[in-house]
Amino acid sequence: MTAEADNLLGTYLKDRRTRLDPAAFGFPVARRRTPGLRREEVAQRSNISPTWYTWLEQGRGGAPSADVLNRIAAGLMLTEPEREHMFLLALGRPPEVRYKAAEGVTPRLQRVLDVLEVSPAIVKTATWDVIAWNRAAAVVLMDYGALPVGERNILRIMFGKPHVRAAQHDWDSIARFVVGAFRADAARAGAVSEVAQLVDELCRLSPEFEALWRENDVVSHGEGLKRLRHPILGPIELEYSAFAVDGRPDLSMLVYNPVTPAMAERIRSLVTSPPASGLS
Repeated sequence: MTAEADNLLGTYLKDRRTRLDPAAFGFPVARRRTPGLRREEVAQRSNISPTWYTWLEQGRGGAPSADVLNRIAAGLMLTEPEREHMFLLALGRPPEVRYKAAEGVTPRLQRVLDVLEVSPAIVKTATWDVIAWNRAAAVVLMDYGALPVGERNILRIMFGKPHVRAAQHDWDSIARFVVGAFRADAARAGAVSEVAQLVDELCRLSPEFEALWRENDVVSHGEGLKRLRHPILGPIELEYSAFAVDGRPDLSMLVYNPVTPAMAERIRSLVTSPPASGLS
């Protein structure tokens, strides 16, 4: 095995370094024998010693700390997938999750939702804020567009709107599942501190939520069956599946499929009728 194959981290850092344009960072471009930034320039941008950075590229000096790796990631302007890859090479594990609140979805992902004509579908964040939905979701589940942005949270809706609670089949079991899945999602995305205010608010609002939250249960989304009492469609059954959004660990997509062709046609008739809301 070659020395280069043994030093995967050093090879990767050198490759990223040589792809950068010195002029874009204010460094002189004259008298350079190789493309990209020099080692000392990367060290300067990363706020580490040139000797230490040189040793990393040469495979010397042992494993770097997570702090050093994060500095290098910033210095090399690595993307999140590139930063994760660097951590895996250096430490054998991904970096700690750093939660970043999402503000919306791409037009492409919205088109994926919209093409699901009879399948209600939503995209939610790790803090369970609904940030995208399709027409079927609006007429079957909830007209999220009619709610203020800050109120488009599944926990607030579940525990704060009595008519939504009344529409659920076996609300107690659903509430337990929702709280457990919410807790797991927030922890997985590194958003525990971000949800603290919401949890405090819900504990004051709902004794049921407070009791469930204190049980510390965690569950996974996966897939299952949702039963609703819809004001127009009557009793309905929907199979649901949860999907991760690639490249966005903070987002997940939930798709609800009608369990029978007859139910699909009933939803289609409601979707294609003049605008109407679901359980809102």
